[in-house]
Amino acid sequence: MQALLTVLLLAFVGFTAGSVPAAAQEPPPFWQREWPNTDFSRAAVPFTEIRSGGPPRDGIPSIDAPAFVPLAEANLPPQEPVIGFALEGVARAYPLRILTWHEIVNDRVAGRPVAVTYCPLCNAAIVFDRTLPDGRVAEFGTTGKLRHSDLVMYDRVTESWWQQFSGEAIVGALTGARLEMLPARLESFASFAERHPDGEVLVPNDPGFRDYGRNPYAGYDTARAPFLYTGELPTGILAMAYVVAVGDRAWPLERLRREGRIETEDGLVLTWTAGKASALDAGRISEGRDIGNVVVQRRTAEGTLEDAVYDLTFAFVFHAFRPDGRLLQ
Repeated sequence: MQALLTVLLLAFVGFTAGSVPAAAQEPPPFWQREWPNTDFSRAAVPFTEIRSGGPPRDGIPSIDAPAFVPLAEANLPPQEPVIGFALEGVARAYPLRILTWHEIVNDRVAGRPVAVTYCPLCNAAIVFDRTLPDGRVAEFGTTGKLRHSDLVMYDRVTESWWQQFSGEAIVGALTGARLEMLPARLESFASFAERHPDGEVLVPNDPGFRDYGRNPYAGYDTARAPFLYTGELPTGILAMAYVVAVGDRAWPLERLRREGRIETEDGLVLTWTAGKASALDAGRISEGRDIGNVVVQRRTAEGTLEDAVYDLTFAFVFHAFRPDGRLLQ
């Protein structure tokens, strides 16, 4: 936790919560100076819920010209956590050792514009289509701000602010719009390599830019409480317990680990296997404790299984964004 506190030393609480409707709010003056092109007259959430994460706008730099190497050149430990994404015969792994320091990769996979995102404070690994509702394709960057401890992104077309966990625009001209989430897996490098022996692996553009592989959030996922979060905590489960979230339902990771496989009446199939390190445990990501691989699939009308959108996150995150959701313990 000391490393986490060092990285986020500049973080502050921000503003006292109030009941002013979003549309009637005045943004802090320094927001307007930093974001002259953002339409603050439109917002879906109270500004009081948005706080600094420490870094300024683009202080956590997105990767906009990603570079890849074949599997054999990646030199990653088998248990290394990656975001695995495949589309139309193209498969790419995005190691969390890189995403931890950049949080967003603007990429094209099989011609489709995608944003591969990771929020360490929520362990939220989500892939979006970068196409905006009007058909324009946007790159995404980091605002340096958080809401419910989750990354707030912005698009570089309208400079609207987007909630990473939900893919919804919460401030700006596109308020209320949603990005399409695409199925991906948070898995071990070994799992990705077995599924996609011809796949590619993201590498740093500048290997010396950060100490890639070091975990600045060491000990975070065993902490007693989340960092930079002041909202209501869930009951009946530890705030930092991992859960597998699919829409408005979530299953504790410990239950899935114990049972190995869970199948729902509406065709969801969740499975767990050992072999993936936690990215938020040890000082080196590859040395994190084994929290396992989670796969979530949906049974089609033909009886086959296809990957579904899911998130391996914390109980407090699911409760914050899905307060009426069901935690299936």
